[in-house]
Amino acid sequence: MRILSGLQPSGRLHLGNYFGMMEPALRLQHEGEAFYFIADYHSLTSIHDPAALRSHSLDLALDFLACGLDPVKAVFFRQSDVPEVCELSWILSTVTPMGLLERCHSYKDKTARGMEATHGLFAYPVLMAADILIYDSQVVPVGKDQKQHVEVTRDIAKTLNHTYGDILKIPEPRIREETAVVPGTDGQKMSKSYGNILAIFEEEKALKKKVMSIQTDSTPVEEPKDPENSLILTLYRLVADADAVALMENQFRSGGTGYGDFKKRLFEAIWTKFEEPRRRRAELVADPAYVQKVLRDGAERARAVARPTLDRVRKAVGLA
Repeated sequence: MRILSGLQPSGRLHLGNYFGMMEPALRLQHEGEAFYFIADYHSLTSIHDPAALRSHSLDLALDFLACGLDPVKAVFFRQSDVPEVCELSWILSTVTPMGLLERCHSYKDKTARGMEATHGLFAYPVLMAADILIYDSQVVPVGKDQKQHVEVTRDIAKTLNHTYGDILKIPEPRIREETAVVPGTDGQKMSKSYGNILAIFEEEKALKKKVMSIQTDSTPVEEPKDPENSLILTLYRLVADADAVALMENQFRSGGTGYGDFKKRLFEAIWTKFEEPRRRRAELVADPAYVQKVLRDGAERARAVARPTLDRVRKAVGLA
């Protein structure tokens, strides 16, 4: 089973990134042949500072490796180190109906939030399709909100196959049903664009300050509190063990403990959970040559798979 997933290098890794994509991906590397890439081509739709893009890409590589990605088991690489994906993207675009792209909700959502309506943003699903198809991917793990991207990929692949013959494998989405939206400090979805993130590798004082800023209601210390609609508990359930969660839930219901105490406990749980990744990340920062070697080796392994796929497509469509 070949698995493919990617993450944009858009800044500091936060709890939403980790539990939404990275942690499930790290588990899947033990279940099949995993291809994981840093989606730097995709990030060009929103990042136009070259120094920032290079820095974010390196940070994401460090984050993946620190959190447990095994570069022996998984093929780990920068998207832009496999240029074949761009040629396949163009070929796919020649058979992709405009109506298919016009129905994609991601473009509508992003332009509604103020992103410039560029061709790259509009054609984003075609490049994503090339990412998936060029490695003959069989399984693409996605959240419910990203299922449409895999459906578009399947439609594009079927169109190319119908036009030129049975060339591309049709991937299947694996929907992460259990992954809920991780809320930020203000209750909205945790997102860098909202300024509400809890960054995993934040400095201790800065992270504690952000945890203590989580919005709560005005229920007095002595009064019972609702454990089901609490931002604190929603986040605590992600990072604490079952016994600790049960204790906090009971203390919410019984009253006598203030939100400040619960926030301190949440901070400690976050800090403890990522203690080993912090140590590992510091070691990796001190050995940049190793990180670059991992990415180079991953790119070579990825291109060894991508080239035969592209050759197959080129031959089918009539390119020399």
